[in-house]
Amino acid sequence: MDAQKDNGITSLKDNIHCLNIIGQIEGHIILPSQNKTTKYEHVIPQLVSIEDNDEIDGLLILLNTVGGDVEAGLAIAEVIAGMSKPTVSLVLGGGHSIGVPLAVAAKYSFIAHSATMTIHPVRMNGMIIGVPQVFDYFDKMQDRIVSFIAQNSNIKENDFKKLMFETREIANDVGTILFGEETVKHGIIDATGNICDALIKLHEMIGENKC
Repeated sequence: MDAQKDNGITSLKDNIHCLNIIGQIEGHIILPSQNKTTKYEHVIPQLVSIEDNDEIDGLLILLNTVGGDVEAGLAIAEVIAGMSKPTVSLVLGGGHSIGVPLAVAAKYSFIAHSATMTIHPVRMNGMIIGVPQVFDYFDKMQDRIVSFIAQNSNIKENDFKKLMFETREIANDVGTILFGEETVKHGIIDATGNICDALIKLHEMIGENKC
């Protein structure tokens, strides 16, 4: 149990597991120790264990993340989306950047009224070589993210790209900041709600899954 708590996993009523995705999604590079991080090498094996455990009926995912490593975040999202068990996500505080595909990866998604999501183009830190191949790579990476979000939510690819490249929304940047209800109106998140709503929905899905 102590190891599970260290990795953000908590048992609820024996048949539901709660996974926290917080801070920054850490990829292949270790972030400074003062950063709150979610490590993909911890989360992915936990998700595999949950999927393979007959005693676990469903997964609740709580998100409050600023984003982070694109490939690590997308890898976690792909595992969540591929799970056969009922999954419900709840965005608390923020589900920014790569947090968007992580939120929509669940079979049903909620967002708190006060929570926000930031949608923007793919960014890369460090030195970038200014050649066409690099920009092609960026485009392909963005297409992977946009395609995943469109497949796992109710927003169309072109509509999501419009939000991604909006120039009037964020000062000194490109993208869009959406509040809780706005994410639902755009079809990204299924509903606004709180922890009670998320648990009710998850228990409902578990009941349907057992029938």
